[in-house]
Amino acid sequence: MAASLSSAWVRADLRPANDNGYVVGEPVVEGVGAKILADGGNAVDALIATALAGAITQPHQTGIGGYATHGMFAMDGGRRIAALDANTVAPAAFTKDIFKPDAKGEVPDRKNYHGWLSTGVPGVIAGLKRALDEFGTMSFEDVLQPAIKLTREGFTLPAALAGRIAAARASFSRDAGTMRLFLPGGEPPKAGALFKNPELAEVLTTLAKANSIEPFYRGDIAQRIAEGFAKNRGLVTKDDLAAYQARMVEPLKLSWGEHTIHTPPLLCGGITVLQILAILKALKWNTIKDGRQRLVLRVEAMRLAWRDRLTLLGDPDFGPVPHENLLSDDYAAECAEKIRAAVSAGKILEPDFKTSTQGGTLNFSACDKHGNIAALTLTHGDGFGAHVTVDGLGLTLGHGMSRFDPRPDHPNAPGPRKRPLHNMVPVIITKGTQPVVAIGGRGGRKIPNAMLEFLTQHVIHRQPFGKSLASPRLHAEGGKLVEHQAKWPKPSIDALNKAGYIVKEGGSATLSGVALEDGKWLAGMP
Repeated sequence: MAASLSSAWVRADLRPANDNGYVVGEPVVEGVGAKILADGGNAVDALIATALAGAITQPHQTGIGGYATHGMFAMDGGRRIAALDANTVAPAAFTKDIFKPDAKGEVPDRKNYHGWLSTGVPGVIAGLKRALDEFGTMSFEDVLQPAIKLTREGFTLPAALAGRIAAARASFSRDAGTMRLFLPGGEPPKAGALFKNPELAEVLTTLAKANSIEPFYRGDIAQRIAEGFAKNRGLVTKDDLAAYQARMVEPLKLSWGEHTIHTPPLLCGGITVLQILAILKALKWNTIKDGRQRLVLRVEAMRLAWRDRLTLLGDPDFGPVPHENLLSDDYAAECAEKIRAAVSAGKILEPDFKTSTQGGTLNFSACDKHGNIAALTLTHGDGFGAHVTVDGLGLTLGHGMSRFDPRPDHPNAPGPRKRPLHNMVPVIITKGTQPVVAIGGRGGRKIPNAMLEFLTQHVIHRQPFGKSLASPRLHAEGGKLVEHQAKWPKPSIDALNKAGYIVKEGGSATLSGVALEDGKWLAGMP
């Protein structure tokens, strides 16, 4: 029997939901999911409808032409737990040296970030449809209706989004479709203006009438997308679009005590989170009494796992990638011994990598009265993705090709029909066989470490859901730089400085999730 639904929310500004369930992740569109649930839809119906609406109202974060979406789903009381893989795919004409860095290690003109070469086959709309087909109860036509209304009738432009459009004006001006959509009359729209996208409304209406994504990948819309690429010297063709398929895959799993953490496999960020946890388990980290030692050991586990992530990982369909070894007990023990020896000697490990900032993502998590839970993350990449729009379709495209490492000899180098490494980490936590948490985040490269902090607090330290969401976080990749949120305790900051790190205050990702506590469901996004 499903647990009851509580009207208590972690985030105080959310109004209480009724007994149908919750969708959390972006306040502007959460009401879309609430209505779907009230009308009898399940958690996945509500999640997909809300994500489609969010792709309209948050065009800097993601869109219908976004590059990827990944999700975790626990249905039928946890009897079905599966992951969605709808990563972008590079076009067949993509070569490994297409973004070859210059002598300074930079890609000329940042063409891997902005422009038509930076975008591959969009995965978002295919992923949403695949999840709905697999786990939803409503038609694609029905869940598209809120998004169609938002594109056709418009929404009031908030000041933050108006500011982002204005800040991107110079880049937007280099693409005819983007300029026409975001700079009508050559000027960015003002806060409070009604923002419409009637061309995209026609695209969505076509998909709704077909109750299918076939027109987008293998029909008239696909033809127009391919023509847009050809006109602007991009590489995606109609054949590339036709070959695309979103996939349901087996998640990666790691158990800690009575909890099991489930997250999508490569090429998501969850493998790094699980690797860090595996190293901490091998260190018997939660039994260490010395707080300073425990802190440094955790930072070193983060740095080592990120070193592996940034040097070893890539699309496993295109070459050997040691992803299974990274989560093995033997490798965790090897890493633990290396870290323990360094810390005991008063040293830190030497790997040093340049920190990168990446953003432009949304996450939605949902539960329903039947006990189904899910988390879904979708993205453009950084703000407004590639800064290009298919003229006549109002379809802004994500820049998934920026997630490749531009060095031709790297495992994550670009290549024909390859999928890039990225940062999304949707998670399902089960306690025994009962699904108890669905959670994900937005915030680019900060997502994996933010998720690690939540899991550390909630699974290892057994802190309540709300306290775990609100806990201050650290961010460390392969280098000596360690960022901390403002709430991080000063004695711990002093300990990090003393250990030899470069320490500074910084931000983190934003997590949104639902959780079962004391027989009642809670939802929150601090």
